[in-house]
Amino acid sequence: MKPAEVRAKTEDELKTDLSGLKKEQFNLRFQRTTGQLTNTSRVRVVRRDIARIKHELDTRATKKKA
Repeated sequence: MKPAEVRAKTEDELKTDLSGLKKEQFNLRFQRTTGQLTNTSRVRVVRRDIARIKHELDTRATKKKA
């Protein structure tokens, strides 16, 4: 997910995406532990997407306060 895509989404869409990515991250960690993970690069991509969404949500919350 590119930063421009994140900025274009509404707050509700971002929260939905965030919960889905957290579930995917849990499943990927579980697969890695059991040795079933085939696409190891996906872990990094999901982690960065979570960070992008959290950053955007935090930025929007800060702008609302000001």
